[in-house]
Amino acid sequence: MNNIKNVFSIKDLENLSGIKAHTIRIWEKRYNVLQPMRTDTNIRLYDLASLQKLLNITLLHDYGYKISKISSYPEEEIPMMVREIVSSKSAKNHAITAFKMAMMNFDQELFLNTYNWLTEEKSFKEIFHQVFIPLLEELGLLWQTDTITPAHEHFVSYLIKQKILVNTEKLQSVKPTKLDKVFVLSLPMNEIHELGLMYLNYEILSSGYKSLYLGESMPIDNLKDLKKHFDSIVFVSYLTVQPERSEINEYIVQMSDQLLDDRTELWYMGWLTQFIDAENLSDRVVVFNSIAELAEKI
Repeated sequence: MNNIKNVFSIKDLENLSGIKAHTIRIWEKRYNVLQPMRTDTNIRLYDLASLQKLLNITLLHDYGYKISKISSYPEEEIPMMVREIVSSKSAKNHAITAFKMAMMNFDQELFLNTYNWLTEEKSFKEIFHQVFIPLLEELGLLWQTDTITPAHEHFVSYLIKQKILVNTEKLQSVKPTKLDKVFVLSLPMNEIHELGLMYLNYEILSSGYKSLYLGESMPIDNLKDLKKHFDSIVFVSYLTVQPERSEINEYIVQMSDQLLDDRTELWYMGWLTQFIDAENLSDRVVVFNSIAELAEKI
């Protein structure tokens, strides 16, 4: 189990803040906004407090404050100014920065406050597409570059899942209005990344269809049983890390052999779909490149 990361390189700061390392060095030298630690070989290292301060400065800078002005404020005033800005209705564009700050601080209150401020002007669908999807894409890159730890990613992902579940529950009490097909959502064996599939469940329900969410690690044989209960089924799956890249086409063939007929369709999303051979696709076996693309097809 990885330890929570609390020492960062200047590249980590660049990845998290969006401020180039060269600019960070200039801000340090000219305005003394950060005081990095140094290794024996003179490499800059930063603690969590420095990262938090830079994220605060970045938000103020994005909001129009000049770095020369920011550097003149007492250090304890900067977080207070950020709180005031983030809480104002005009600061919705800074939500991703606020969510990243909440993640790095493990600050559930900041996450929830930022989300609530967004809901004053945006629907849940707008929040997910405009804020959560870009945030999750950025977190994926931060995780791959070892800028954040699994603890950070799990913390913020769980909070997003909570919001999906709350909004999905509201739709589950509404009777379906479209009865020509049923959607069955599941993940392959050992696939645990279900956040995207959970949101697709929300999109399908909001479109008026009946949706059965089966979740992770679902054997194909069990999916076959659903055909006894429903006349027309669209099976939807999100392939992120499973099956193995070398086995993806074998899996698609198995799904087609066991589930596909003139009453069923197979829809796929996720990183692994880029490795599906074109010969395994058809008008009933479809790959989507984005949640928006799939939502438009519903």
